[in-house]
Amino acid sequence: MTNSAATSQELSSTVEHLLGDGKGILAADESTPTITKRFDKLGIESTADSRRDYRQMLFATPGIGEFISGAILYDETIRSETSDGTPFPQAMERAGIMPGIKVDTGAKDLAGAPGEKVTEGLDGLRERLAEYYGMGARFAKWRAVIAIGDGIPSSYCIHTNAHALARYAALCHEANIVPIVEPEVTMDGDHSIDRCYDATKATLHALFDELYEQRVLLEHILLKANMVISGSECPEQAGVDEVADKTLDCLRRVVPAAVPGVVFLSGGQSNELASAHLNAMNQRGPVPWILSFSYARALQGPAMEAWRGDASNVETAQKALHHRARCNSAATRGEYSEEMEAVAVG
Repeated sequence: MTNSAATSQELSSTVEHLLGDGKGILAADESTPTITKRFDKLGIESTADSRRDYRQMLFATPGIGEFISGAILYDETIRSETSDGTPFPQAMERAGIMPGIKVDTGAKDLAGAPGEKVTEGLDGLRERLAEYYGMGARFAKWRAVIAIGDGIPSSYCIHTNAHALARYAALCHEANIVPIVEPEVTMDGDHSIDRCYDATKATLHALFDELYEQRVLLEHILLKANMVISGSECPEQAGVDEVADKTLDCLRRVVPAAVPGVVFLSGGQSNELASAHLNAMNQRGPVPWILSFSYARALQGPAMEAWRGDASNVETAQKALHHRARCNSAATRGEYSEEMEAVAVG
C-alpha cells in the first residue's frame, strides 16, 4: 500500500469512528482563560489540578463511550495525565473516545475591519500537528468567528477566514489528521433568522470554494456548523421547526454531498433547544450527510454545575453528563423527546 493510500485509509477510519451510529463529539477544548471564567461563576478555583480533575471526571463517566465518539482537547489537557498517571489520550481511548485537539490560537481583531475577527495559528502548525499526532490526536479543530452586525459580516472577513480554514485543513491531511472545519456565524445580536441564513450561506459558500482551491479532499473532513437561528437578542425567536427547515435548506444549497458529516455547535443555545433542533433536522430528510453534534456547554454545562469542584459530587455530575449525551444521541436518530428530559438525573 502506498503512503497516500495508507493515509487515505487512516483518515477514512477516523471519520467512520467519529460518525459512529448515534454518537457525537464532546468539545472540551476551552482555553485556560475560558474555563477559568466558567469556574469563577461557580466558585471553583481554576488550577492545573482542578482543570485536570474536571476533565478526568468527564472522560471517566461510566458508559459515556456509548454516546460520545471523540473529544476535542486543549493543549494543556493532551499534555496532562490523569490522577493515576495515565496520559489523557490513553485514558480516553480506553473509554472508546478518540482524542482530538484544538489547534487554532484564537480569534483576533481583523485589520481594517472594525468589529470583525480572524483566527490565527497557522505559523508552525505543520510541526504542531506532527507532535499532536504523536501524542495520539487523530482529529483537530479550527474555529473561525463570523459576527452579524451593522454592515457585517464583510466579504473580506468571510474570505480571510475561509482561506485560513482551508490552509489548516490541508495541513491536517498531510499529518494524517481529520480536520473539523468550524466557520461559526455567532448568534450574538438582535438579527433575524433570515440574516443568519444569508450570512451562513455566504460563509459556507466561501469555505467550500477555498477547500476546493486548496485541494482538500472533502470526504476526509467534518463540517462543524452553526444552526440557522435567530440572534440571541432578536425579539422574534424562530421555533424549532423553522430552525430545522432553514438550516437544512441552507446546507443543501452549499454543502457538497462528498462531506460525510455535519457536527453542529450549540453556540449558546439552551441544553434542551440544542437537542430539539438537532432532533427536528434528523426527523426530516433524507440528506447526504450524517447530522450529529459537537457540543461544549450544551453537554458539559449541567455536569460542571453539579460538580462545583467537590469530589463528593462526581457521581451526580457524571450522571448529568450521561443524561445530556444520551439525549443528544437520541436526537441524531430523530428519537429525542421532551419526555426524556423528565427522567430524573440525580
